[in-house]
Amino acid sequence: MPLFERERRAGRSFVLGVLVHTSGSTYQKPGALILITAPGDYAGLISGGCLEADLRERAGRVLQDGHPQLVCYELRGPEDLLWGLGLGCEGAMRILLLRVGEDNDWQPLRCLVAALEARRPVAVGLVCESGCTDVALGSLVLPTRDAARPGALACARLQSALEEAAQRARSTWYVSETRDLSVFLLPLLLPPRLLVLGAGPDVAPVVEFATRLDWRVTLVDHRPAYTDSKHFAQAEQVLHLDADKLGAALELNLFRAAVIMSHHLATDLAYLRALAQSDVPYVGLLGPAKRRDRLLADLGLEAVRLNRRLRAPVGLPLGGRTPEAVALAIVAELQAFCHENQGMC
Repeated sequence: MPLFERERRAGRSFVLGVLVHTSGSTYQKPGALILITAPGDYAGLISGGCLEADLRERAGRVLQDGHPQLVCYELRGPEDLLWGLGLGCEGAMRILLLRVGEDNDWQPLRCLVAALEARRPVAVGLVCESGCTDVALGSLVLPTRDAARPGALACARLQSALEEAAQRARSTWYVSETRDLSVFLLPLLLPPRLLVLGAGPDVAPVVEFATRLDWRVTLVDHRPAYTDSKHFAQAEQVLHLDADKLGAALELNLFRAAVIMSHHLATDLAYLRALAQSDVPYVGLLGPAKRRDRLLADLGLEAVRLNRRLRAPVGLPLGGRTPEAVALAIVAELQAFCHENQGMC
């Protein structure tokens, strides 16, 4: 979060906007974030640019008085036109605006950024409705056992819900048994990790497109001439490994997806064998169906472990034969898989 780090280093407070509820058709879904600075700079989008000007004005008031605001936008009827926004999105949104700064230890962003750097799941809670005298709108619930936390926020049921939201990586709501407290549970969505096996020239656009979508890419190739990190500056790692050492050198189950594109039959077979012994949920194989069938036949009984995980030929049928077109097809299928299985990554 470059904007967060810039403002924190300068000691300047800013406003965090969290989309906590939607209905109907909206540009973003619950959990989307926007950071708004005092001059009006912002990072992140809630509406694709349509509501951000209004949010900047509201953020200015939150910065001045420090009081959180729960902003409601109803875009499904004449109210949309009355506001002069005229978005035509046919949806409704609720956005919680909070001031973040030194006075609250830069939370909850400090907690989320620390977890992102450590690559560990975490979730934070944001109070959006409260009938409790000791719990105000915008109060935070962080994943710590804080003895000073008000009783309504210290209950074991809320902590358990927070931990479950972190593990499932899905935003949800906690409502107290007395229904006088509603807390939005915001999980950190860790960037998915992609393993690309093969580092030939056609891999470069795969890395570029995937990193544009915030995937963390590791490249592996058995040919030392191909594993020059200067050719893949956006990749997290570029490794020279013999294919039969893959399982021993990497913790494969940390990867959300793997794509095999070494263009070398024996090497691809070794990669498939290693991935068959893993639980990587998406395994893509470049090449025609006849080549796939030959590799699976050579793999023998181990091929059964790839059932339902193997995409071969890899990529959506978008058309085109250039490396860029093939890369687009591969990354589009990866993105579709990610959303199909998790709702969001």
